[in-house]
Amino acid sequence: MEQNSLVRLNKLKGKIFELITEEADRLQMETYLIGGYVRDMFLRRPSKDIDIVCVGSGIQLAEAVAGNLGEKTQLSVFKNFGTAQVKYKGTEIEFVGARKESYSHNSRKPIVENGSLEDDLNRRDFTINALAIRLNKEGFGELTDMFNGLDDLENLLIRTPLDPDITFSDDPLRMMRAIRFASQLGFFIYPETFEAIERNKERIAIISGERVIDELNKIILSPCPSIGFELLEQTGLLAIILPELVALKGIETKEGVGHKDNFSHTLKVLDNLAKTSDNLWLRWAALFHDIGKPKSKRFEPKTGWTFHSHEFIGMKMLKVIFQRLKLPLNDKLKYVEKLVSLHMRPIVLADDEVTDSAIRRLLFEAGDDIDDLMQLCEADITSKNPEKVRQFLRNFRLVRSKLKEIEEKDRIRNFQPPIDGLAIMEMFDLPPGKEVGELKLAIKDAILDGEIPNEYEPAHAFLLKLALEKGLRVHS
Repeated sequence: MEQNSLVRLNKLKGKIFELITEEADRLQMETYLIGGYVRDMFLRRPSKDIDIVCVGSGIQLAEAVAGNLGEKTQLSVFKNFGTAQVKYKGTEIEFVGARKESYSHNSRKPIVENGSLEDDLNRRDFTINALAIRLNKEGFGELTDMFNGLDDLENLLIRTPLDPDITFSDDPLRMMRAIRFASQLGFFIYPETFEAIERNKERIAIISGERVIDELNKIILSPCPSIGFELLEQTGLLAIILPELVALKGIETKEGVGHKDNFSHTLKVLDNLAKTSDNLWLRWAALFHDIGKPKSKRFEPKTGWTFHSHEFIGMKMLKVIFQRLKLPLNDKLKYVEKLVSLHMRPIVLADDEVTDSAIRRLLFEAGDDIDDLMQLCEADITSKNPEKVRQFLRNFRLVRSKLKEIEEKDRIRNFQPPIDGLAIMEMFDLPPGKEVGELKLAIKDAILDGEIPNEYEPAHAFLLKLALEKGLRVHS
């Protein structure tokens, strides 16, 4: 306990906490540091977001503190919620008055009343977030731990302070938060808390898609995202939120031949990628890369289980999923669609002879996302056979080497044909239409197949020869 006291006092040094103490005492308000900052303090995790609870007006205390921090301080007041935010040198400090809450069955928005510190701690989601440290000069640094949250931190437990059924029914988003904390921190969900999530899973329907996605993004970005998705599946939440992922689960056997569990494989790919990249949308691509397998699964007596064209089927499914989940329908969707549709190409190249033509086409289609695509493909190697893994990685190194060589030589990545459609129309006095498109495509294919270099003069000569074969005359 002495060590914990020392940790608290060391973390409470600095201008911000000195000013909060000074202004809280001047205003005669009981004031506490609370929530995630306190939790992370004991976990030795970095945290920039500070939550302050006072018995009184949080807005009044925030205004007083902001007024003393200097000109570059930003103050935002949210009167409807009785809260205020102060931004100072990259740190965000949220101020709120202690309150108690009551809920109606059809909404997660509570009826709020002023309350005591005890009332405020009662409304917290988990015991590890219900720790409060006094900031007033009298009793500075004292810890209030009404629900043994410190013990739960030491035992790596996620547990609700009060009846979990009431906690989750009142605010169903807390079910997602429980799983997110388990995934981020590597904690275990207390059995009674876990069972309450199972019982209340249908309540997630009253939560907006944006709030659900915010939690899913944090799970995906956690050090070992599979923990979160396994818990989502076990509690039944995943079947409600992302049934397409649950459809990957299971092994079917025919004539003594089974296929791998594609759900487990997908989570392994996601974990592999989490070791090498913190790119959120690349991780979403890993989660969705095999989403088309259930629809493409076939059993062929001679070859066993096949999933032909699952990458294209999966790509086609993504827009509907993104719309339903309130994910962005902009370049982020296009990026994930591209990686899902192309994720088999480097694997095929690694299996077969790596030809210059195939490399050019992959570079052309992947563009600036080629490195991300290769990361996804390397993460997709989940075989339990070490020699098979080594062979794939060797082949991928060869593919990467050829990609670099071809790009340096031919400048294929994101290239535009050196002669565009407008120039073709002017050259042969053609109207816009199919014939112009065919000529453009012929130039592109000739460059990608290595017949001509990616330069104007060779492309022009190629076009003239092609036009002659088609009976087209150059417009003078």
